[in-house]
Amino acid sequence: MAEENNVQPEPQGAETQPKKVRTKTAVRQKKTAAPAKAVPSSSTEDVSLPKIRRYSVDQRAEKLTVINKLLSAGKTTLKDALKQVGITEQTYYNWKKAAEPVSKTEPVSKSDDLKDLVELEEENKRLRKVLADRLRAENAELRKRLGMD
Repeated sequence: MAEENNVQPEPQGAETQPKKVRTKTAVRQKKTAAPAKAVPSSSTEDVSLPKIRRYSVDQRAEKLTVINKLLSAGKTTLKDALKQVGITEQTYYNWKKAAEPVSKTEPVSKSDDLKDLVELEEENKRLRKVLADRLRAENAELRKRLGMD
């Protein structure tokens, strides 16, 4: 009965609830529980994500020509020109790379290839003859020096 005498009075309006004892299993269950879903609040609704835009090939070409005109005039820098057009630097370089032709040299016709091949074969024959003549002359000179002839 001594314990009953030492009880402190409860504040008004407070309900009596038994204290919960946290055990190790309760802690583990709490850690592994799925996170609660975030409820959208009015503060997050104000933040707007940038809109993803898709441009057609014609629109891309038009924007690239506008940028080239601005740069060739020398009045603006690349970053300023890109801001005026409304695209990022990475987008600009991706578009520029895609707009370049695959090979900068014009395709050679088959007749030109054949002519080049014939010319190379003729030059090869001529060089072989020159080499053979030099080797014969050098061989003859060495034989004279050694007294073989």
